[in-house]
Amino acid sequence: MKHTAVGVALGLGIAIGAAGATFARGAADEVMGSRAVDWKDMTARPTKVGEVRQVFEHRTATLDELELHITTLQPGQSPHAPHKHPDEEVLIVREGTVETFLGDRTQVVGPGSVIFQAANQLHAIRNVGTVPATYHVIKWNSPGMKPKK
Repeated sequence: MKHTAVGVALGLGIAIGAAGATFARGAADEVMGSRAVDWKDMTARPTKVGEVRQVFEHRTATLDELELHITTLQPGQSPHAPHKHPDEEVLIVREGTVETFLGDRTQVVGPGSVIFQAANQLHAIRNVGTVPATYHVIKWNSPGMKPKK
């Protein structure tokens, strides 16, 4: 009987602790459900090189984070110097012409093109056209990749 009481108390303590941890994470840690975001509802935020629209940046049922933003670069502009990070990214060019730096080479691509930027490999992008270039960036963090805040 004594072991049963200890087991019940331990189980209750774990359940209360888990519930408290879940409550403490709050809305910022909620799982994103299915959604559609209309272009006209996305706010364009001006940047030094063009503009950006943040579509979403949330945890999903299978990822610590799924992020989508849309960048527009003015001709000749780049959002940043070549860099690398542990997350992977897919870019889909909507309009314009960009040059992508992929570690050991560059490639020029236009509307409808897809760029994959692998984890921990130097990459960059630059608008090499004469009109603004717009592309969608999809980035994700698999479970355990995203640093704890």
